[in-house]
Amino acid sequence: MSSAIPAHDHLFAPLQQRSITLPNRIVCSPMCQYSSTDGFASEWHFVHLGSRAIGGAGLVITEAAAVSPEGRISPQDLGIWKDEHIQPLARITAFLREQGSVPGIQLAHAGRKASMAVPWEGQHTVSPSEGGWENVVGPSAERYSEHYSVPHELDRTGMDKVVADFAAAAQRAVKAGFLLAEVHAAHGYLAHEFLSPLSNKRTDEYGGSLVNRARFPLEIIRAVRSSFPEDLPVWVRLSVTDWVEGGLSVDDAVEFAKLVKAEGIDLIDVSSGGNDPRQQIPVGPGYQVAFAERIRHEVGIATGAVGMITGPAQADQIIRTGQADLVLLARELLRDPYWPIHAADALHHPASWPKQYERGALGKVERRQALARS
Repeated sequence: MSSAIPAHDHLFAPLQQRSITLPNRIVCSPMCQYSSTDGFASEWHFVHLGSRAIGGAGLVITEAAAVSPEGRISPQDLGIWKDEHIQPLARITAFLREQGSVPGIQLAHAGRKASMAVPWEGQHTVSPSEGGWENVVGPSAERYSEHYSVPHELDRTGMDKVVADFAAAAQRAVKAGFLLAEVHAAHGYLAHEFLSPLSNKRTDEYGGSLVNRARFPLEIIRAVRSSFPEDLPVWVRLSVTDWVEGGLSVDDAVEFAKLVKAEGIDLIDVSSGGNDPRQQIPVGPGYQVAFAERIRHEVGIATGAVGMITGPAQADQIIRTGQADLVLLARELLRDPYWPIHAADALHHPASWPKQYERGALGKVERRQALARS
């Protein structure tokens, strides 16, 4: 029998975000699938995202959806830079909502890490003849590594285009039925590139001090927040450290999070790294959770924890102890799309299987419980 659910927050407590309520604190994190042609969502996206909703994730977020063709990581990236992208995305959001999940979209521009081959083809740029492009851009003419293109430094005209592209993408996301938007400012992509002194070598008002380096990312965030309905939440995914000496620090990230909160952002999705190949990351279970906890308590904004969160008890403890308001799972949901249902069973909460699966699935649960009692 299931034990009583405590009154305080836990992994299966609902979470209010403006006018929407997440049914639990489990989020399917954005995961690039490299399965699009010309930015269009494919049948793969429908099944990949739909499976995680069937499995019980309270919020399912798309992979990074490029706000412009040149903002893609690879030619196979998902996009939302034209109106024709709306219809196939709307089919997905409708299905996610039917399964009880909130549909979310991550809006992104790859910056200097654009026009690359898909991961399984090795680390190299893609030429225009192979479907890539030459107008790779960044805050400065500093490439990520020798395998990447040297970017063109964005001028004000180019920056204005990026901001307009994010705003238009947010408007399309609403038409496609998304109830939550996340701005990607992590993992070495454009907004993160501006924030980090390792990639931002500008000498104008967009470089130098943290206030200056934060200026353009905040323009992007402001454009998305103002273009998305006021009653729906907007999040920011943030790399809080570069894991390289002289790079973006956690102290910097705390100060930036304060600026983000002032823009009306509802949650910081706390990640790290991705902006410099010299990074030394001490990977281990929950290795980024302390960052989410610090921002949550020092800034007073909701946070999401991500990174090697694999066990139900581990995830539940993060919520119960106030380290974060929710957890985002990626690899664990690839291994087990039904992780939320299995976690509910493990934590003695009602396990809500889809009715199509209920007879067989609950039969197994009941048999296992009977064996445990015997």
